[in-house]
Amino acid sequence: MNYYTIKDLETLSGIKAHTIRIWEKRYGLLDPQRSTTNIRYYSDNELRKLLNVSMLVKHGYKISKVSVFEEEQIQEEVLKLNEKSLSSKGVIDQLIVHMVNFDHQKFEEVLEQEIAALGFEDTFMTIVFPLFEKIGIYWQIGSIFPAQEHFVSNITRHLLVRACSKYTNYDATASVLFYLREGEMHELSLLFYQYLALKAGYRTVYLGQNVPLDDLLKLEGLQKIDRVFTALINGMESEELEAYVQRMSQVFKRKKVFLTGAQVAQIKGKLPSNFKVISDVRAFKKYFGSFGNND
Repeated sequence: MNYYTIKDLETLSGIKAHTIRIWEKRYGLLDPQRSTTNIRYYSDNELRKLLNVSMLVKHGYKISKVSVFEEEQIQEEVLKLNEKSLSSKGVIDQLIVHMVNFDHQKFEEVLEQEIAALGFEDTFMTIVFPLFEKIGIYWQIGSIFPAQEHFVSNITRHLLVRACSKYTNYDATASVLFYLREGEMHELSLLFYQYLALKAGYRTVYLGQNVPLDDLLKLEGLQKIDRVFTALINGMESEELEAYVQRMSQVFKRKKVFLTGAQVAQIKGKLPSNFKVISDVRAFKKYFGSFGNND
């Protein structure tokens, strides 16, 4: 079982620690344990209850009413919210609840519901990526543990793979190689950009994570590659980053190379003329016009 501080609960639920204490004292909502140094700590069950209650309160329920609900009734009311149209913030709150509960079915049902309403691309832009930004903050402060992040990553990865599999584009005249350098393991943004390239009509060669740069030389003569796309996400020393970009320019000197990711902003030197930075989806669509006709 995992234990959380009141600061963790504040971060995860969006309810101020002061308010949580009032809810405990006035309504008996939670029953924290105390450490030998008299610090409150909370169980998984109490975190789940607070997340559910906070979602209801944010959508107009009175805490005085919710506090007397049985656990089953709280869950029923949350499910009722699920059937209504929620703001993107409300949907992200729902997904956080399902992440903490490791509820694969409900997590995926919420995403599928949003995809049906907004479309695949907008769901990832307005729901999924903001969700991961929130998870990233929780990770930094230690409010979630690795299995929870892996749980969410694997579900969204499978959704992306399924979406990409709907496109073949085997006869497309323009092609894009997608890969991550050695040590890079966070491929969700790479998969999403591959989806956009497929949707635009490109043929793609997707190599995924942890690819040695020297191995890419072997593709010459085996596959026609017009463009190369990679994400630089993990932290690197500036010298290592500069050296990697220089090596890329030698390997891909006749290709158009596109870079995205947090580390791109750390590149101090001028990029080679065949390199372009993709800061967001809008920039991607500027350079990757439909059917590979935008050069």
